[in-house]
Amino acid sequence: MIDPTTLITYTLIVLGFVFIPGPATMLTMARAASSGTKAGIATGAGIAAGDLFHTTMAIVGLSAVIATSALLFSVIKYAGAVFLIYLGIRAMLDKAPLGVTGDAPSISVGRAFRQAVLTEMLNPKTALFFLAFLPQFVRPEHGAIALQLAVFGVVFVLLGLLSTVVFAVGAGRLGNLLRHHPAVVRWQGKVVGTIYCAVGVRLALQER
Repeated sequence: MIDPTTLITYTLIVLGFVFIPGPATMLTMARAASSGTKAGIATGAGIAAGDLFHTTMAIVGLSAVIATSALLFSVIKYAGAVFLIYLGIRAMLDKAPLGVTGDAPSISVGRAFRQAVLTEMLNPKTALFFLAFLPQFVRPEHGAIALQLAVFGVVFVLLGLLSTVVFAVGAGRLGNLLRHHPAVVRWQGKVVGTIYCAVGVRLALQER
């Protein structure tokens, strides 16, 4: 059984990820601004479906690894920590484009959903993120590895869906804010980068 403190910590970190505007948020807002709130929500649902796919792949792969070698699983966790720190540094240094415009062509709800699913499923960075992020909170002594990964993955997907729905509904005002206040996006990168780095060093600090 997952330790409640670990689950709460994980949930708070994920909330920090999903409610700070990122690529998924920008895509959702762009769809909502150009094709309506329903299309924006459908885009968010498609992103969630793609994330659920990556979660499933991570569960299958990581569960097989831990069943074969605890040492290899530890190596993957440390490699994941390094990858997260790298992502954090990149996020803090990169100049993120706003990418939220209302002049994109309008599309149907179904097409918006399908495009979002494919975009997220075919994004290798998302696959690497799940492989790097989820193991940081797994504790073999807390029970079945697959179950822990499934719980963490589902929490991430549900909170991500909640955030994209919120942003889709408020796309008009939020899109205007991001277009006219580029400092918001610059600070978004710094905040997200800090969270990435904090998660990356968490494992080393905890196991010393």
